[in-house]
Amino acid sequence: MKKLLLSLTLVAGLSIAALAQEPVKFGVKAGVAFPSMSISTSGISVGFDSRTSFYVGGTADFAISNVISIQPGLTFISKGTKFNGDDFDFEDVSTGSNSATLNFSYIEIPVNLLANFKVGAGKVFFGGGPYYAFAVDAYGKSGGIKEDVDFDEDGFKRGDFGVNFLGGFQFYKGLNVHAGYGLGISSVIDDQEEIDVKFKNKVFTVGLGFTF
Repeated sequence: MKKLLLSLTLVAGLSIAALAQEPVKFGVKAGVAFPSMSISTSGISVGFDSRTSFYVGGTADFAISNVISIQPGLTFISKGTKFNGDDFDFEDVSTGSNSATLNFSYIEIPVNLLANFKVGAGKVFFGGGPYYAFAVDAYGKSGGIKEDVDFDEDGFKRGDFGVNFLGGFQFYKGLNVHAGYGLGISSVIDDQEEIDVKFKNKVFTVGLGFTF
């Protein structure tokens, strides 16, 4: 966590320095997300199925040079995963359904370092950086039964941080198409005293954006 905060502080400082050199460009973005989760313990990791969700947000782009820019943002994104099986127990309630979903709604703050290259009618961009996300809502659903997650009692954490990777193409008129991948570093469940268990977010995204 200390290393992440140090990185964010450094990036923020560079952004302020860049602001003095170039005007900031603001943007909006939205698209489809395909989140999933993985659980690991004792060196063994198991991934669960992805589900379909969405994201929407805004960005601010600070140019450091003709090639390099720093792009912090603010995103609302739905993460989680899909489980398949004969039964699914959520808070000891068995629904008998053969599938279930776990759904988290996050406010996410990514800070990306991007490389930009002019190509034809626009530019190609790619890069990545850290993110921090805060869960504003969460629930599990199976067989038409929905149960809200109680963060104080159910062992889930609101905070999540990790790294994300981003790439796409922006036209000179401002429209862009992009894709990204977010990989959670922290576990979204509280530390277990008896066994080391990690439950982490993963999400693939694809969407459209516009820079003003």
